Amino acid sequence: MSPVASSPRSVDEHRAVVAALLTPMPAEDVPVGQARGRVLAADVVAGVALPSFDNSAMDGYAVRAAEVAGAPVELPVEADIPAGRTDVPPLRPGTTHRIMTGAPVPAGADAVVPVEQTDGGLDRVRLSAAPAPGAHIRRAGEDVRAGEVVLSAGTVLGAPQVGVAAAVGCETVPVRRRPRVLVLSTGSELVAPGTPLRPGQIYESNGPMLAAAVEDAGGSAELLRFVPDDVEQFLGRLRERLADGSVDLLLTSGGVSAGAYEVVKDAFTGRGVEFVKVAMQPGGPQGAGRLAELGGVGVVTLPGNPVSSHVSFEVFVRPALRAALGHPHPRRPVVTATLGERWSSPAGRRQFRRGVLDAVNGTVRELGGPASHLLGALARAECFVVVPEDVTDLPEGSRVETWLLDG
Repeated sequence: MSPVASSPRSVDEHRAVVAALLTPMPAEDVPVGQARGRVLAADVVAGVALPSFDNSAMDGYAVRAAEVAGAPVELPVEADIPAGRTDVPPLRPGTTHRIMTGAPVPAGADAVVPVEQTDGGLDRVRLSAAPAPGAHIRRAGEDVRAGEVVLSAGTVLGAPQVGVAAAVGCETVPVRRRPRVLVLSTGSELVAPGTPLRPGQIYESNGPMLAAAVEDAGGSAELLRFVPDDVEQFLGRLRERLADGSVDLLLTSGGVSAGAYEVVKDAFTGRGVEFVKVAMQPGGPQGAGRLAELGGVGVVTLPGNPVSSHVSFEVFVRPALRAALGHPHPRRPVVTATLGERWSSPAGRRQFRRGVLDAVNGTVRELGGPASHLLGALARAECFVVVPEDVTDLPEGSRVETWLLDG
């Protein structure tokens, strides 16, 4: 059996162990309209310029600027050019074309007079202002040139990025495949929400919570629930599910502490997963490794208390998933806040305490206390406050590292 480490592993050491379980995800092409939130695996090069032709920035009249320099002037209107017209006639000297926003500027025209500076005539129009050459014309390529890299590899695709990819003609975009994570929570006391509780039973929450966290981090989660607390049945269910090699990471919660009936530890000890005590609170009992007999799949085992499980995910698993995606910012955004109350912390353990921020004065206060079972308080938290291992007393007004949970 693989022994439990005699001295605690540091948070940073265990973070590195977990990160090594996931390699960069391969690229796949997805339709541009389905790419929001994905991470580009390669540069996107513009197939066309933006704009791709000179077009009008206003509803108005296309003119030769020199011919209307003495405005007010009156000119005949020879053509209408709506947006989308492809057979645009050139502008003859001494005439004007009525033109709509986004429509191609006719050859011979070098300015547009907005309709507000005219009488809006259809056959003849009176122009009351003299535009400068180039006025109200969007020039071809002034935003993006054809052949230019418009989005770099590693870019996270939000709405504007999806828009520009579509605008330069991309039907699909190359993105990193989402890590496929099998989420499994253990415990014979767990039952599905909606089922009447018997004495000693609780509703299973870690599985849905961790699956949601995987999806939020950019992964693809599959939830495997209510696996029996029996080593052989437990391993049998996993062998059945992992046989096709389609899972990148197995994520478990529960069954890793020092007591009896710890099915995860009993099943994985000696099979490539190392169980350790990490110098942190909450979330000390942890495990990580690879199951050689199950295709070498990476395994991260989290503690069963819901707050411990979620904090452990944020500290170890979320950054590993996002790094495998090539995400430019694997970790949560960090700010420095002012502690609005006095705290004490145990020596030798890095604490991750849940808090709420006062955006007006930049202070943070604890929400719910440090206990690992306070899921309601976790759900209301806006941030994690990190207390270093060597700090035992934080007076009110201390400056503290604060992870923003909505970024």
